[in-house]
Amino acid sequence: MRLQGRREFPLTERGRRQAQALADRLSGRGVAAVYSSPIRRAVDTGEAIAARLSLTVQTEPRVQEYDFGEALSGLTWPEIQERRPKLVQALLANADEFPDYPGEEGREGFQQRVCKAVTEIAERHQGDGAVVVVTHAGPIVVFLLDALARAYRRPVPFAVDNASVTTLEFNATAPPGFPRAVVVGINDTCHLRGL
Repeated sequence: MRLQGRREFPLTERGRRQAQALADRLSGRGVAAVYSSPIRRAVDTGEAIAARLSLTVQTEPRVQEYDFGEALSGLTWPEIQERRPKLVQALLANADEFPDYPGEEGREGFQQRVCKAVTEIAERHQGDGAVVVVTHAGPIVVFLLDALARAYRRPVPFAVDNASVTTLEFNATAPPGFPRAVVVGINDTCHLRGL
């Protein structure tokens, strides 16, 4: 396992097959727009989807992955254990709070930027049909936690796999006291069976 963060790692052959399976899954769903994190692995996935739907990918920097800082980004778990043993101890302590990573972006700012971006995209396309946002596990997690009114704490109560589908329905005109986003599905990977 590698802490990719914002580092550029290309899609593997399996990742390209997953992107095609995802594109097939999303075809015929009335998709009006495709947005993507500017990180290449997300853009490549978005382009596979957009090509299948005869759309173009619009990059949105605010939905890119969490910036773990230069000291950790791109490292494997054994490398992190070797270079930052105290950080690993803090992670394994199972505390509610995330430990501090050297040079990281900051959790609160991360959640705010992601939630603002996704909400603005939803409002921009209200009534247009489905919108695809190709992003990473971190942004999906923080947006889901916000939509579910859950604190951004450890442990995260769900998994988010590569090329999975997480679905939310938005209502920009929801009255006070009603959620603007309702979670419909999390981490759907049925289209990836056999890959």
